[in-house]
Amino acid sequence: MKKIASLLLSLMLVISLLGGCTPTPSTPSVNPSENSGITEKLSVYASFYPMYDFALKVGGDKIEIANMVPAGTEPHDWEPTASDITNLEKADVFIYNGADMEHWVDKVLESLQNKDLIAAEASQGLTLLEGHHDEEEDENAEEEEEHHDPHVWLSPIKAKREMENIKNAFIQADADNKDYYEANYEKYAAEFDKLDKEFKDTLSVLPNKDIIVAHQAFGYLCADYGLNQIPIEGLSPDSEPDPARMAEIIKFAKEHNVKIIFFEELVSPKVAETIANTIGAKTDMLNPIEGLSDEQLAAGDDYFSAMRQNLQSLKAALQ
Repeated sequence: MKKIASLLLSLMLVISLLGGCTPTPSTPSVNPSENSGITEKLSVYASFYPMYDFALKVGGDKIEIANMVPAGTEPHDWEPTASDITNLEKADVFIYNGADMEHWVDKVLESLQNKDLIAAEASQGLTLLEGHHDEEEDENAEEEEEHHDPHVWLSPIKAKREMENIKNAFIQADADNKDYYEANYEKYAAEFDKLDKEFKDTLSVLPNKDIIVAHQAFGYLCADYGLNQIPIEGLSPDSEPDPARMAEIIKFAKEHNVKIIFFEELVSPKVAETIANTIGAKTDMLNPIEGLSDEQLAAGDDYFSAMRQNLQSLKAALQ
C-alpha cells in the first residue's frame, strides 16, 4: 500500500509541474492569495493542524494561511494532491513538523521550482524520541532505518520550541514585521509555560502513572510528566493489533488495575472498546491533536483547549 501511495505521489508531482491542475488548496481555513507577490501578507501553508495553529498564532493578521490536511482527517498517511503541490509553488513559507511525520515532504520540496520558498521544519533542533512502527511497516523498511516519534507538539515545552522555529521563519521571510512576530511569540510562549505548570501540578500528585492509549503518540508528554504509556499500536494509528498484542494489553490492564482505556477522535474506538469491555473498564478520548473537526474549530477550540481537555481526562483516569 505504501508503494502504491508513493507511485501516486510521484505521478501527482509530474502532473503539477506540467501545470495540469487548478491551484486550489485542500479545504484551507483561509485561502492564501493566488499571487503572493501583490499582497503584503505572507502566503503560508501548514502541513497539518498543530503547525497551522502555531503559525496562525504567531503570524496573526500578517499572514494568509492554509491547513493542507482537511479538518477531521487523520494526517499520518495523508498525501498532498497535485493542486496542493502547485499552490506551494506560489507560497512564501511552508511550515511542517518533521521528525518523520510528513513522509512525503522531501520528495515534494525537491520537486518545487520556487527556490524562494522558506520551508521551516518546526521540530528542528529538538531531541527526538525513538518510535516503534507496526510490523507491516517494519517489513517494508530498511533494517538500519531509524524511526522517530513525531508527536513532539504534545510536550508543551517542545511545542513552544516549535513555535519559536516558526516565528524565526516568518522573520526570515518578512523582516519588516519582526517585532510583531516576536511579540506574538512571547505572548504564547507564556501560555505554553502556564500549560506546562498546570500539567506538572496536576499529574505529579496522582497515584497512578500508567495509561493505555490507542497508538504511540504520547511519549513526549509522558516523558515530561512521569507517566508510562502502553500503546495498543505503534506510531501508525490506523492498524489493528494482533491477538497476542491484545492479550498483552488485557493482562497489563488487569494487573495494574487500569480503569480507563483511551481512544482517539480521528480513529475508530473499536479496539479500545473491546479491551475495556473485556476487563470491565471504561473508555475516554485522549487527543493527539493531529487535527480538529469543523465543529471544534467553529466552537473556537485550539491546541491549548485540547491539551487542557487531555489533562482533565488524564486526571480522571489516574486519580
